[in-house]
Amino acid sequence: MTDTRLHADPALAASSTLRVGIDIGGTKTDAVVIDSTGTIVQRLRLATGFGPDAVLETAVAAVTQLAELAQTGITSFASIGVGIPGAVDNGTGRVTHAVNLGLEGLEFGVELTRRLGRPVRIDNDVNAAALGAFHLLEKHESFSMAYLNLGTGLAAGIVIDGRVWRGSRGTAGEIGHIPVDPRGPQCPCGQRGCLEMLASGSAIARQWPTDDPKPARALFAAAAEGDPLAMEVKSRFVENVAAAVRILVLTVDVDSVVIGGGLSSLGPILLDEVRAVLASWEAASGFLASTRLSDRIAIVPVDFPAAAVGAALVGVA
Repeated sequence: MTDTRLHADPALAASSTLRVGIDIGGTKTDAVVIDSTGTIVQRLRLATGFGPDAVLETAVAAVTQLAELAQTGITSFASIGVGIPGAVDNGTGRVTHAVNLGLEGLEFGVELTRRLGRPVRIDNDVNAAALGAFHLLEKHESFSMAYLNLGTGLAAGIVIDGRVWRGSRGTAGEIGHIPVDPRGPQCPCGQRGCLEMLASGSAIARQWPTDDPKPARALFAAAAEGDPLAMEVKSRFVENVAAAVRILVLTVDVDSVVIGGGLSSLGPILLDEVRAVLASWEAASGFLASTRLSDRIAIVPVDFPAAAVGAALVGVA
């Protein structure tokens, strides 16, 4: 899976329909302008503020600065979309349980629309990233995809017929809270042995503490050097990422599972390791072999801002 949309001629902006996408993270905000072909023509990053007012100000600053970079006015943008953590009502833009941002019950869409003076669409960041990854695949709309977000936690966004599939109550894709080990660690959700507790950044940090600023990369390096504990923790992590892929394919039967999120920065080494586990399961099971699990996975290119690009697409009415 290669990224062909990061380098564009800014001159395209003059003749293109421009859309803004903003990915608000716990520490940084990634924002882009894309044209009518989906090509990124402007991109910037800002530190994310904490608390309702600070987060709103960050979003406003992102749109304002993008308008300056694109040499246009805010009202000239065709649409503005935002991806944000937490439980999001994508119809109203209300955000709850965004603990890392200090948001609980914020009418984010209404407030941001008021401050910018034009409509803004809001969605969960994983759903936005799923749309961004789907866009990068450049498949026909009938192609189905699950975006497996590996970050501090674990969740998935599902795109079917070119649209995010949310389920009947908006919880489709919350596979991180499927218990896979009844004797496993207690999960903050109240269950025990959830997949998120075994295949996420927080799972690595709990099992293999380190001062390295990139703990997952340090874990894989230590495992490659023969550290017994690192090898054990890495093996458990990779097997449970593979289990997440298996769950997504066997429950939704998507054409492809695309790995993204912070841990996707491990790149091809993670993809190869997960494929090897899936292939070993296929060798032992004719049923799994028939599903061709190992052929269905890909990984987002390291520098592709999937959530920001997806947020721009969320903004499309």
